[in-house]
Amino acid sequence: MKDPTESQDILRLGNHQFQSRLFVGTGKYATFEIMQEALAASGCQVVTVAVRRERLLDAQQRNILDFIDRDRYTLLPNTAGCFSAEDAVRVARLGRELLELDWVKLEVLADKKTLLPDPLGTLQATETLVKDGFTVLVYTNDDPVMARKLQDAGATSVMPAAAPIGSGQGVLNANNIRIILENASVPIIVDAGVGTASDVTVAMELGADGVLLNTGVAAARNPVRMAAAMRHAIQAGRLAYRAGRIPKKLYATASSPEEGTISS
Repeated sequence: MKDPTESQDILRLGNHQFQSRLFVGTGKYATFEIMQEALAASGCQVVTVAVRRERLLDAQQRNILDFIDRDRYTLLPNTAGCFSAEDAVRVARLGRELLELDWVKLEVLADKKTLLPDPLGTLQATETLVKDGFTVLVYTNDDPVMARKLQDAGATSVMPAAAPIGSGQGVLNANNIRIILENASVPIIVDAGVGTASDVTVAMELGADGVLLNTGVAAARNPVRMAAAMRHAIQAGRLAYRAGRIPKKLYATASSPEEGTISS
């Protein structure tokens, strides 16, 4: 059943606004054609693209941008693969020139083994890019203190990791995500580590404004089917959050009222 208020449930990010709250990456697909089908099945409106040249081309030297319909999707350049604030800022500016877009998903990673964010480099790059006029959606760990600092630095959206990139572990620290949400004055988009549809639903039921994923779809046995599952999961989680779950109780509560019932 379609939520009667769905058309008014808009996600606003800077000058952009979207109805879909699912953001999908474009890496790790076996072919660009499978990527196209998965993006369509996901129902997403925002597609992230790494702007380093070597990540834009496949083995046949085909450009990924030729396989993304820009009338259908809004591209979100990202700084994937950057391990310093300086490199991330440079790549962000390259993306602005290449794609003519003034927003960026900022990633500044600490090392190649863990792919965890570098807190100091992330904060430094955020401050620089905000001053440079970018709308910055910033990937970070699930630390509420760091989330607040990035928000205060001018980030348009803070994107705490559910789990390490590509790990498929789902939301590992729901309590920290709750604290981040409680103190947020910008949209919070859970990013990285989701492996299946239930992980997406959990993130949305916590109150996240959206979920960004890549590996959970691209590396699934059937990426197109998984993309469709993620589409339904994000809608279900959002509806459940807006509906308001019942409180958890230690003991049973009768489903039927004890008074006013008809007895034989």
